[in-house]
Amino acid sequence: MADAPLNSPTPTAQVGVDTRVPLIRAVGVDKWFELGGRRIQVLSQVDFELHSSDMIGIVGRSGSGKSTLLHLLGALDQPSAGAITYEGQTLDALDDAELAAFRNRMIGFVFQFHHLLPELTAFENVRMPTLIARQAQGPARARARELLERVGLGERLDHHPGELSGGEQQRVALARALVMQPRVVLADEPTGNLDSRTAEEMHDLMEQLNAETGTGFVVVSHNQELARRMSRVLRIADGRIVESSGDVA
Repeated sequence: MADAPLNSPTPTAQVGVDTRVPLIRAVGVDKWFELGGRRIQVLSQVDFELHSSDMIGIVGRSGSGKSTLLHLLGALDQPSAGAITYEGQTLDALDDAELAAFRNRMIGFVFQFHHLLPELTAFENVRMPTLIARQAQGPARARARELLERVGLGERLDHHPGELSGGEQQRVALARALVMQPRVVLADEPTGNLDSRTAEEMHDLMEQLNAETGTGFVVVSHNQELARRMSRVLRIADGRIVESSGDVA
């Protein structure tokens, strides 16, 4: 067989098809729990993709499965069926210590209740993931300080959580989620306990950090205003994704 001409055109990606490997992909994910001999189905056949720089909102009624999905995406729990991959790889072969190290490196978490350690200062709380990862503390300290300045708390580094307002505590939690430079931040009702003005400031901050760092954000929220500002919105009802759009009615 003759060799192909050197100037033969090379295959190109199909127009309109995203060929990037997702940061997180869920395929056919189910989650159920056994209770009193009964199976309680929480999620059913969920498909999901998150790419670098995406900002995805997840909305739905209480009990619809939003937080359960977030826990699965964050490798805090395992699906009952289906598969979740991270940059094309599963986590099946990891033991508990390796899984914890993966989460610490790859994923940042922000919860409705900030879970700051009350005996530590804001600066120490933000540094904690780098200590767990045994990172060199010179660069880690500089990064923690920079992040606290970035979230408007450069003058509050030595304050303990009890000396900070609710909004300030959530800013510390956001800085802590970002200190390991994760590829993804998962936020579960991050503004649920904040007044509307402080919540709006948190929304602005997440958008700015997403634009500046390329970190992907997945945000579970009852806040319709926050959902409308996401680049993509998933609505969950009865454990199924029933809507995917760029807007929320």
